[in-house]
Amino acid sequence: MHQKRSRPTMFMMLTAILLCAGITFYFNLLVTDLENQVETLEKKNNEKERIMDQYSISPEMIQSYVKKERNPSMDGYTDWKKADRVADQFYRQSGGKFKKEWALFLVQEAQRYEIDPYVVYELLDVESGGTFDPTLEGPETKYGRAYGMSQFMKNTAPWIAEMAGLPYKDEMLFDPMYSIQLSIVYLDFLHERYDNWDQTLTAYHRGIFGMHNYVKENGDAKSWYATQIQADAAKQKQTLLAQKGDS
Repeated sequence: MHQKRSRPTMFMMLTAILLCAGITFYFNLLVTDLENQVETLEKKNNEKERIMDQYSISPEMIQSYVKKERNPSMDGYTDWKKADRVADQFYRQSGGKFKKEWALFLVQEAQRYEIDPYVVYELLDVESGGTFDPTLEGPETKYGRAYGMSQFMKNTAPWIAEMAGLPYKDEMLFDPMYSIQLSIVYLDFLHERYDNWDQTLTAYHRGIFGMHNYVKENGDAKSWYATQIQADAAKQKQTLLAQKGDS
């Protein structure tokens, strides 16, 4: 004899229908939520691109900067003696934390890019919190961390290295000479773009977009950062001139 197959009860059928309906409803909600998230991200990215476009660094700008002619490196006894005096001042001012070889390299590279070495030194002093520590890592921010003596972020340093004609690896940001050269190249690029040291230094500190926002909010780019670095650089130069007069 064959056993009769039991038919599904009305309760079981209703349960199955409700379960399927619930799964379908939840799935539709999930899909809708994902679509909304994607749309929101696309809007944010489009808005960011629209805003940043006027301040963006294009490959053409980088290549144009790379091809720019530089001053030849210093040579000659007189130039070298001047560089040595300035480098020795930086070494002594830092209490020996900014090594003499770093200082000589800074002065030489600054002259090659026609940048005031005192401005570069004071910038490194501020960026490193007076430590001149090549292994320095900045605090975590929503944009990431900044690294090395010049405090470059990993999203900025590669294209500055390209402008400098240098290779790039993350660990190179901890090389003091590499860090110094990147800071000089970036300052030169910004100053060439703005021809104004307040804008140049504030852009170094806040980023190009941040500098433009600062100007909109304050009417100019005279941030504490730009003001302090230029004031301290001028004071250092006066100190050296006074010492030279006494000698």
